[in-house]
Amino acid sequence: MLDPYPFRLFANPRAGVPGIVVLPAGGFRRARDEITGWPGYAPTPLRDLPAIAALAGVAAVRLKDEAGRFGLGSFKALGGAYAVAQLLITELARRGVAPAATSADLRAGRFAAATQALTVTCATEGNHGRAVAWGAQQFGCRCVIFMPQTISQARADAIALLGAEVRRLPGTYDDAVREAARVAAAAADGWFVVADTSWPGYTAVPVDVMQGYRLMADEAAGQWEGAPPTHVFVPAGVGGAAAAVSVHLRTRITPPPALVVVEPDRAACLLASAELGMPTAIPGDLDTVMAGLACGEPSLLAWAELERAAAAFMAVPDEAAIACMKLLAGEGIVAGESGVAGLAGFLLAAGDPAGRETLGLRADSRVLLFSTEGATDPGLYRRLVEGAAPGQEAAGHRPRRKSPPARR
Repeated sequence: MLDPYPFRLFANPRAGVPGIVVLPAGGFRRARDEITGWPGYAPTPLRDLPAIAALAGVAAVRLKDEAGRFGLGSFKALGGAYAVAQLLITELARRGVAPAATSADLRAGRFAAATQALTVTCATEGNHGRAVAWGAQQFGCRCVIFMPQTISQARADAIALLGAEVRRLPGTYDDAVREAARVAAAAADGWFVVADTSWPGYTAVPVDVMQGYRLMADEAAGQWEGAPPTHVFVPAGVGGAAAAVSVHLRTRITPPPALVVVEPDRAACLLASAELGMPTAIPGDLDTVMAGLACGEPSLLAWAELERAAAAFMAVPDEAAIACMKLLAGEGIVAGESGVAGLAGFLLAAGDPAGRETLGLRADSRVLLFSTEGATDPGLYRRLVEGAAPGQEAAGHRPRRKSPPARR
């Protein structure tokens, strides 16, 4: 078990309230049929963790390991690259270039003269930008990625190696989101934002992103053997992946497992939204080693799902994430600092009597975890797992302040 690090846990009082359909079933079927036909597609493994289950006092713990997805190190290719393909196909039809192009047509360069004149852009802390850049490389368009200066150079370099232009800027991920949208709006015709977050008036592309993410949950549900999971712990930044998992598991498992959304304690915008009962932006520099989750404003679409479907929201400290990276390394699993948030939340709750009671964790509970990234910054991963002080290794972040007191 983990040391008793401080954490916050909020049981969602609106869980189970009816709401809108965020991700229609037909959209997922199209995404699944498209992505599973791409060269290099293979389901990522669902790993059984009996030793961790025994330590936590539950019947089973299984982890969906996204480190090998399309060679990009995270699940994000399922959403970002798929959305790029859909956007280009739609735009070619709108311009009268090709009424029914396919992603295979794009990959083969059949409409390269037209696609090379188009630019996709987004903000990123690393993984989404890498997925969008990979999609642009695969399908033949230009790509410009906006990144906060605090994100490590290794992550920027990984994006640039895929042929994208990387523009660094001061501020947070949310500032980068606004800048990408501003630049695209001010540019000549042919610039398109492919964001993994959504806001009023911008939802169509994020729906495609989230439909792609659902494939991760679909694979996990198909790989699970025996009695289904009773609990699911998912890392969250703006909430898109957590909402996609929520939507999909409700379609695959009856009754659906209790979904617990886990964020860094320095960037817990979804927990704040749940506490206040409305989408809530949080201030500050969002200074966390879990860089992929350092988001201060929830996605509108994600919140529409999670406000009624999540059983609880948690916030965990960096120290717990680093401890979980080391724990999984001992099991032979490479999981990045953002990918382990769900495991951190589970173990902290399982080791706390009040947390177990709130979430209904018992000896017969079966827990599904999503490790959403591998070592997407290999140098930082090695330093964290080998034991460097977290305040020194956040790759551009200032030394961390002391964690806040626990609120449960």
